[in-house]
Order: sequence, then structure tokens, then C-alpha cells
Amino acid sequence: MKVIKFLIVFFSFLNVSISYAQLKTITDKTTYPFWINVPEKESTEKQPILIFLHGKSLSGTDLNRVRRYGVLRAMDKGRKIPAIVVAPQLAKGSWNPDKVLEVIEYVKKNYNVDESRIYVCGMSLGGYGTLHFAGKHADKITAAVAICGGGNVSDGCKLATIPLWIQHGDIDYIVPLSESQKVANAIRKCNEKANLIFSIIKGGNHGNVERLFHEDAMYDWLFKQKRE
Repeated sequence: MKVIKFLIVFFSFLNVSISYAQLKTITDKTTYPFWINVPEKESTEKQPILIFLHGKSLSGTDLNRVRRYGVLRAMDKGRKIPAIVVAPQLAKGSWNPDKVLEVIEYVKKNYNVDESRIYVCGMSLGGYGTLHFAGKHADKITAAVAICGGGNVSDGCKLATIPLWIQHGDIDYIVPLSESQKVANAIRKCNEKANLIFSIIKGGNHGNVERLFHEDAMYDWLFKQKRE
């Protein structure tokens, strides 16, 4: 029995190692250190970029923390993502839109990127980071998904220029639903025809909405968006 358990663990580890042999860290090229995973076909085809911005609990100086939930956690559990996945780490404070852009520009310069398909997603503090980034640099990305975060009402018209999916649980007592609601209202006030989806997740609290990173819907929607 012990031998069988050992073999199961060994081959599970081997499969993960093979699947994510290209998952690596870059720590000295941009202000934010980051994880990057490049699909094997990247060398011959231009690939979209998916940026994941984590929440406050994953901040610090240990990049392994970024794998605890979100896009990298979904990948560690077997999800295949058809994009160059980039997951920077914030040491402390809030996400700086210009420093996130610095990471994107580095990836564009050094990898075979489809610049018409650059996506940002984030949860909690990363949800705020996503909306703050899109509110300042909407022209640099294709679409964004912000989960249980918030943003600046004053960015409503800028946010209205890109496809945006805002999601928030209805029983979130850490970041109240009103934080996302007011941004959605500002976008619609600026342009009632904006490409905005605002989803209120029934029974969603601040933690269990992490399951969205393990479901198809977010990725399917994001990768359908393309900038002319």
C-alpha cells in the first residue's frame, strides 16, 4: 500500500513538472517580480497575455505565495490556459498601474505576443488593481475581469471603452458588493451601451468566489475578446 501511494504521488509530481516545465520566475527585470508560463507553441505562434493580480493576502517577497489561489492555482490543478500567463507579486500596499504596465511591456518585448489580445484579471485587492489599471491604461489591454474588488467612479468613461466583466458575491463582508456596484453604475452612466457584464454571485462571499478561476466561463469570455 505504501508503495502504491508513493507511486501515485511521484507520478502526480512528474505530471505537474512536465506540464509546467515552462513556468518560471522573473525577479530582476521589472519592479514587480512575476511568474510567467509560456505555452509550448509560443515559439511559432503569437500568443495572448493573461495577467493575474492577486489579493492582499498573497503580498510579500515569497513568489510561491502567488500560487495559493487564482490563475496559477488553477493551473497547478491541471487547467490549461492558451496564453502567456503572467502573475506578478506586490510586496505591500496597492497595485500601481504603471508598474503593472511595466511588466506587460517587458513581456511584449521579450516574447511572441499577440498585442490584440492582452487581458487582465484580479481578485480582491487584485480586483481593485485590475480596475485601476484599466481606468488608466484601457488602451493597452483588450478586456478585463475584476472579482470582488472596486475602483474609481471617475474612471467610468475610460472603463466603458473596453469589454469588462465585474463579479462580486452578494454576501461579501470584506469588500462590500457596493464597491463593484458603484463602478458598474459609473460605466453605465457614461455609456449605457458599454460592453459591461456585472454579475452578482448568489451566496458568494469574499473567499468562495475564487472558484471562478477554476471554471471555464471567465477564460472563455476573455479569450473571445479581440482588439482591432
